[in-house]
Amino acid sequence: MSCIFCQIAAKEIPSQLIYEDDELIAFYDIQPQAPVHFLVLPKKHIPRLTDMTDGDYPLIGKMARVATELAEKEGVSDGFRVAVNCGEQGGQTVWHVHMHVLGGRQLNGCLG
Repeated sequence: MSCIFCQIAAKEIPSQLIYEDDELIAFYDIQPQAPVHFLVLPKKHIPRLTDMTDGDYPLIGKMARVATELAEKEGVSDGFRVAVNCGEQGGQTVWHVHMHVLGGRQLNGCLG
């Protein structure tokens, strides 16, 4: 496997895992952009959001639910950002669908 997120999901590369079930994992970002910054992703390798099939779409809802539950556990349920980058022009750097969850400070920008 060459995908770093697949290697993390397979436990070939260590991470600060904060959630795992049969379909998803979540772990802290190694280059956090906020006091709380973790990633939620499917164990199944899906390169980008636009590569998802009809059978994959329920994963997005489950990822959002897990992101929300973890944000609450991390103490940022009063305000956090969820971002999914898609493609090079969208800022994606790891080619495996994932959600960034950021919180713990005022998040500025045009996303809102």
